[in-house]
Amino acid sequence: LAHLRTDALREDVGDQAASRADELLVSHPGLGSYRVRDLPDGVVSGDFNYVISALVHRMGQVLLRSPAAAVALNTFPGLDPPDLTAALAETLPNCLPLGPYHLLLPPKDDNDAAAAAQEADPHGCLAWLDRHPARSVAYVSFGTVASPRPDELRELAAGLESSGAPFLWSLREDSWPLLPAGFLDRTAATGSGGLVVPWAPQVAVLRHGSVGAFVTHAGWASVLEGVSSGVPMACRPFFGDQRMNARSVARVWGFGAAFDGAMTRDGMAAAVESLLRGEEGARMRARAQELQAAVAAAFAPGGACRRNFDEFVDVVCRV
Repeated sequence: LAHLRTDALREDVGDQAASRADELLVSHPGLGSYRVRDLPDGVVSGDFNYVISALVHRMGQVLLRSPAAAVALNTFPGLDPPDLTAALAETLPNCLPLGPYHLLLPPKDDNDAAAAAQEADPHGCLAWLDRHPARSVAYVSFGTVASPRPDELRELAAGLESSGAPFLWSLREDSWPLLPAGFLDRTAATGSGGLVVPWAPQVAVLRHGSVGAFVTHAGWASVLEGVSSGVPMACRPFFGDQRMNARSVARVWGFGAAFDGAMTRDGMAAAVESLLRGEEGARMRARAQELQAAVAAAFAPGGACRRNFDEFVDVVCRV
């Protein structure tokens, strides 16, 4: 929605993005829960030629002049509050929410699923998770593009270690030398305390019963994978739409927390402690599970996302 409202936002904010960073966008329908600082790169600050922002801005301008027969959205009914849903429907009258997209894949039978899971888990993440109690593990991943600065990476590692909670950390191998001295050795020595791997089967990990918290960059695909698994999140956004996604998780949907800046060891330890053991974490988990149930209902036979997908296919086939 922010990309579709780029022109109005630029006219409003002008060159005051820094001085108005904490101002809520209450004059923009559907965006009243977000601050100026939460807007994606290239909307009112940063590089206005940033590829993704420029592309979506241009797409929005075209759709306003010539509405599409249908616009597929990677989201599901009931996720966003009514004001945002209404504002988006007014801007894109033919939008069809039919996500999370990964749930559109046909289900595998039990034998195929077991074989695929073993093949897709070369580092033994799921077997390691099997050794832990329900909702006791923090899963950490910032995707394949975003990466914290070296000093922040060390703070994150120290925070995970000091939290005392078992953790599974998917971290590119070229970042391992940046970790605190002895961290990997201590992790390996404790056995059940932590596991650092260069890659993890994220959807399967998030669905595992022992995972109780997700530390993420708040990329949209990761957020939807967490929502559909009912796992509360601690978000550290870096660029693009991640700040807005993190704000949504923490303040709009209410199933997680968000770092406004760099992670610190104390902040990370507190976030993990809260999500896994605190009363606030229990509330966030309950909210995440409510949304998980909404996703399941939308993808059940006859559910909203299934119907929207069928309608979208019909539109494409008629073109």
